Amino acid sequence: MFGLPSKKSLAALLGSVVLSLSVSTQAAEFNLKVGHVLAPTHPYQLGLEKFCKLVDEKTAGAVKVQAFHSSQLGNEREMIEGLQLGTLDMTLVSTAPLSGFSSKFLVFDLPYIFKTRKGAHATVDGPVGKEILDTLEAKGIIGLAYWENGFRHVSNSKQALLNPAEMKGMKIRTMENKIHMGSFKVLQADPTPMAFGELFTALQQKVVDAQENPLPVFFTSNFFEVQKHISLSGHFYAASPFLVSKAVWQGIPPKYQDAIRQAAMEARDFERGLIEKMDNDLVQELKAKGVTVSEVDKNLWAQAMAPVYAEYEKTIGKDVIEKVREK
Repeated sequence: MFGLPSKKSLAALLGSVVLSLSVSTQAAEFNLKVGHVLAPTHPYQLGLEKFCKLVDEKTAGAVKVQAFHSSQLGNEREMIEGLQLGTLDMTLVSTAPLSGFSSKFLVFDLPYIFKTRKGAHATVDGPVGKEILDTLEAKGIIGLAYWENGFRHVSNSKQALLNPAEMKGMKIRTMENKIHMGSFKVLQADPTPMAFGELFTALQQKVVDAQENPLPVFFTSNFFEVQKHISLSGHFYAASPFLVSKAVWQGIPPKYQDAIRQAAMEARDFERGLIEKMDNDLVQELKAKGVTVSEVDKNLWAQAMAPVYAEYEKTIGKDVIEKVREK
């Protein structure tokens, strides 16, 4: 049988535990939160979990990041405002709501400005993308990298939609973005801006007939339960800026800033890979769930939406459009 430890050895053991707890507590010098609006199964969340792990490794536990999905920390506009106020540390958002903070982001929302994922990556990861991301610093926000949500497609509850003319009179939920709304207005649709967190219920209750999102969003948000037709229009490419509050960033030592940036880039590549794989795999899965998936003539849709370019050329700048447009 084992005897009870002596008072001396017990005190030493307790002291060791206290010391261990103290070291563990001190190791996390910075505890950060990052939020997004999509589902816990979406590549946003999976990519952010990868990011959190990489930051932990690269800073030897000195910086801990926790990811919050499904609009737990607010909708995209609220989270961007939270960065400005310093009440939120980080967020992963689409470019659409950022146009309200920097008009330069409008260029990314022009329909069919990118034809391929490769072309989009080359632009957003290059000098032009950095220049546009850097315009947020004056607003109290630091851009770390562009992740992605993929190419957006139109779904609806009424019919298989092939021709853009068939959008006439259709009430479609869009993001709160002038170009997104304008692009569907030229099709004579009825664009209705709405926060993402309200969308499923609006589709379910027929408040709107249609919506537009990338396939991974459509699938992970279970929109297939309330929308039985999706057209692979690919009308917008959804870049996703990964942002941090400038007020928070300035309080983080440079050595940790470097580690966070490196982690953001590595996790970006991981997240993009997940999006691309889902784009390739989900068509058959959606068909198996009873969704009619329609291929469309993208040139026809691009021509129909083209008038929106002239409307925003002065606001964005023709030179900026030409720099970004994939040739």
